[in-house]
Amino acid sequence: MTDLRNNAPRRYFVDAGGRRVLIGLTPEETFEFERLDSQPVADLSKGQVLRDGKVLWPVTGELRWQELYAKHDGAWKAWLVQNRGERTAGFSLC
Repeated sequence: MTDLRNNAPRRYFVDAGGRRVLIGLTPEETFEFERLDSQPVADLSKGQVLRDGKVLWPVTGELRWQELYAKHDGAWKAWLVQNRGERTAGFSLC
């Protein structure tokens, strides 16, 4: 997330072991998410089927990425609501 005023909340926290972890995920899930996130979405060598330029059968990795993202995003939204009072002090609504 980019904010020109540099006061956007971060989606990561540092756990007790000093590891950078996405909110709502375990350290292992964070590693898996980042690995999957760095891969190309459409990789025909992995058996994806294309029709009319659309992927019909996404690889298991993409489905897993979506699962991890949904878990993180839900926890992120809950964190924002929980911390709204602290975070909105510096923001103005347009």
